[in-house]
Amino acid sequence: MAKHQPYDVVLSYTSDPKQLVVHTVEVAKLAPLLAERMELPVWDEGDSTIDDEFARRLGVAMLNLIALGQPGIKQYMRVTQDPTGSPPSPPGNNS
Repeated sequence: MAKHQPYDVVLSYTSDPKQLVVHTVEVAKLAPLLAERMELPVWDEGDSTIDDEFARRLGVAMLNLIALGQPGIKQYMRVTQDPTGSPPSPPGNNS
């Protein structure tokens, strides 16, 4: 397996073309941009394991955050907001 320098991951949505894009960014280059931004920890080593349900909830949270700043993506979203087992919310409905 190739060795990588430490990096962070940024998920973005572009409207032209309509795409979700994942970027890798050197930690040191991203740090100044994050200095005055809201921070919301979603996991630490004291929490349970990172399992399928955690990954699903994290993905839904990320998509909801993108939709707050880029409302055009809402029309494509058909994700279950509640824990698995609940029916998906209608497109554009984040309740």
